[in-house]
Amino acid sequence: MDDAAPGPDTENEATPDRATSRRLLMYLAVIAVAAYLLDLLTKTLAVHYLDPADPVEIIGDFVTLSLLRNSGAAFSMATGYTWVLTIVALLVVAVIIRFSSRLGSLGWAVGLGLVLGGALGNLTDRIFRAPGPLRGHVVDFFSVGQWPVFNVADSAVVCGAILLVVLTLLGYDYDGQRTGWAARNDRAAADGTREEGDSDA
Repeated sequence: MDDAAPGPDTENEATPDRATSRRLLMYLAVIAVAAYLLDLLTKTLAVHYLDPADPVEIIGDFVTLSLLRNSGAAFSMATGYTWVLTIVALLVVAVIIRFSSRLGSLGWAVGLGLVLGGALGNLTDRIFRAPGPLRGHVVDFFSVGQWPVFNVADSAVVCGAILLVVLTLLGYDYDGQRTGWAARNDRAAADGTREEGDSDA
């Protein structure tokens, strides 16, 4: 995985140059905006066309479009704590924006972009939808088997979070540093390249 462009010593602290940081920040912003707009579009269509009492079957009754107003978190968890979840979402957005200027990893830019877009999507519902500001219910409409009903924003947040966890476990840090498996893999690749160059000589 070529997740970042580390220096000669991948375990030393990496400081992304300004051009790299700007490029990664642009990727993050594009992904966040795309996820946000897709979530907004699908929710608008769901509210307009779906009847809560009449789910639309996609694959029998296993995959359906079933309109639901959710006062909880993703997948209908923590129902009834809308204002708390609103504050949490605001904090998540603030933290992502705070650390985005120090990005040195494409994988982290993608993951944070998905989380940011999803968080903003559900946050928009909580601020602007009924029953009122900071207490709005989120529009959910995807239903798969026994899984709780969800939306595009939920999917973006979960996929982004999973990607960030995988990158962390592999040793790809948000600022471009590589530790653990990632650093060992880079050293092995570098050693193999040097040995190949020596044999050609």
